[in-house]
Amino acid sequence: MAEQVRVVLDAMGGDNAPVEPVKAAVEAVAERQDIKVILTGRQDVIRKELEKYPDYRKEQIEIVNASEVIETAEPPVFAVQKKKDSSIVVGMNMVKRQEADAFVSSGSTGAVLVGGQVIVGRIKGVQRPPLAPLIPTTEGVSLLIDCGANVDARPSHLVQFAKMGSIYMENVVGVKNPKVAIVNNGAEEEKGNALVKETFPLLKECRNINFIGSIEARDIPFGYADVVVCEAFVGNVILKLYEGVGAALIKKVKEGMLSSTRGKIGALLVKPALKETMKSFDSSEYGGAPLLGLKGLVVKTHGSAKAVEIKHGIFQCVQFKQQKINEKIAERIMEDQ
Repeated sequence: MAEQVRVVLDAMGGDNAPVEPVKAAVEAVAERQDIKVILTGRQDVIRKELEKYPDYRKEQIEIVNASEVIETAEPPVFAVQKKKDSSIVVGMNMVKRQEADAFVSSGSTGAVLVGGQVIVGRIKGVQRPPLAPLIPTTEGVSLLIDCGANVDARPSHLVQFAKMGSIYMENVVGVKNPKVAIVNNGAEEEKGNALVKETFPLLKECRNINFIGSIEARDIPFGYADVVVCEAFVGNVILKLYEGVGAALIKKVKEGMLSSTRGKIGALLVKPALKETMKSFDSSEYGGAPLLGLKGLVVKTHGSAKAVEIKHGIFQCVQFKQQKINEKIAERIMEDQ
């Protein structure tokens, strides 16, 4: 049997804790033997939830008690400093001490970002770790980097994002020589704000990425680029609009199909194909957003994540570890020093 990847899962984080994180842990170990899930949180609460699954693989799930919970509304820096026995801080310290390979949480984004940098720590030479979710496209998936960690990024940060994103797409997703583009308000090189105009020529000079120029937001869903580079404010707007438009379209399609008898008959005929198409555009199928550039892997899933998204977040960690992404990022960054 392959060496187990040890994934710490925040059992108290997110809108649906502890129900969905515990369910995700049980389902993940049921599907794969190369994973050990360590649930952090209030031990009695987690044990009670696990009682719903009498046949779960006990040898692959461990509970580490953490008496405190960081709430979403709490100031992140203050919460990480004061709540030393929270499920987030306890889990990240396990990664720091190399008692675990990765940490997954649906909890406070701010606390996860702060904890990742302060507790787990950055790889030497990495200036700013970006959040990088996979987003569905007509061609498969693209990596949106950054989507929430660095709202005041500098050109040198975006260049590192492009390099780290290329490594991730090539080694985790399996895209050879991934196409890298910077988000812009036009295709022409002279367009863009000051950050984009300053970053563009730096990306053109990078020999170890496949930079194809600018990408407009309307072209992102068509998969014109495999790595979509931007600072976090722009990235977060793209991500949230992406999710909102997707949900709105599905709602309108359902309403249209159920508005008449003819529509209902048609809906029955197209339901299998439509269901498969919708599944490919469901972000929960791709797990969470890794915080790239840290000494250990940290993955942030949606606050409203259900078990399927959390489970795929756990699976992400396995591939990340097996493909030695951190080592490859460290090597690439050192080459550029």
